Amino acid sequence: MELKDLKPAAGSRHAKKRVGRGIGSGLGKTSGRGMNGQMSRAGGGKRAGFEGGQTPLARRLPKLPGFNNINRVEYVPVNVSRLEEKYKAGETVDIDSLVKYGIIKNTNAVVKVLGNGDIKKKLTVKVDKVSASAQKKIEAAGGKVEEPC
Repeated sequence: MELKDLKPAAGSRHAKKRVGRGIGSGLGKTSGRGMNGQMSRAGGGKRAGFEGGQTPLARRLPKLPGFNNINRVEYVPVNVSRLEEKYKAGETVDIDSLVKYGIIKNTNAVVKVLGNGDIKKKLTVKVDKVSASAQKKIEAAGGKVEEPC
């Protein structure tokens, strides 16, 4: 056997459709396009999404409301109950210690302490923001809230 003798398996290849090559071919005269009409013309047909002249679905549906505020600050919430369970009395709560105790994941986070739960330990809190209820609970326990809050 030689390279020139190789042939594809029987039935695996189909002959190309030769339209417009006479009546005997079965695809002569109108070349399988039927008689008259939009689809029989060169370049004929309708574009995708065309609905016969009625307003297309893409234009009937409303645009999405609202917008994304580029100045939005996303705070990582930390509750005082979490501080109570992780910290010892007299410690300072800051970004580095929050990462060390595994409360937040990275040091670039913007943290806000919230007032959910109770706190009995005296802590010094130095984070980006502290809610009014959290500040009240921290100060009631003998701790203090310092700037940059």
